Amino acid sequence: MQKAARRPEPAARPPGRPREFDMDTALDRAVRVFCERGYHATSIGDLTAAMRLATGSVYKAFRDKQAVFLAAFERYATVRREQTRSAAARGTNGRERLRHMLLSYVEHSQGIEGRRGCIVVGGAVELAALDPGVRARVNAQLETNEAFIAGLIREGQADGSIPAHVATDDTARLMICITQGMRVVGKARLPLDGERLVGVAMKLLA
Repeated sequence: MQKAARRPEPAARPPGRPREFDMDTALDRAVRVFCERGYHATSIGDLTAAMRLATGSVYKAFRDKQAVFLAAFERYATVRREQTRSAAARGTNGRERLRHMLLSYVEHSQGIEGRRGCIVVGGAVELAALDPGVRARVNAQLETNEAFIAGLIREGQADGSIPAHVATDDTARLMICITQGMRVVGKARLPLDGERLVGVAMKLLA
């Protein structure tokens, strides 16, 4: 009996074509555009030029402009979280860690970055009232920042550098108002005297 001819093994599927651009770099460039111009004033053409991508490449990676914005927002949040925690780590106790964190906000609220603005503030002002997805992300970012500040206050109370009577949650909320206010003032190009401002803010911990 003749054996059935063996079917040839299917050829291995070629690996997927690698993305031809670095996503983080492209999103960092998109962040700058959204911070400077805002969401509504930014076009896909602005984004493709800033990200140095062809329009087709943008639409292959993202569904639409909103998808680019949300990805840029997450990228910004990740980078700023790392910067803030790195700044706080310079302190030797809870009080000093909080002071260094505030000084970091002053630094990022001045110069080119200060004039460019903050995508979280921009998202809150321009989109949060109309877009539930953006509102959720803005709220989550502010809550994360507030929880971090509250944690530093509790650290300071535990190590004795911050008095126990300081209202942790209320003070953390007020600190959020201060830090986000710095970004607004920086966007408006008003001068910020970091040491003086931070010194006044630290009196909340007296």
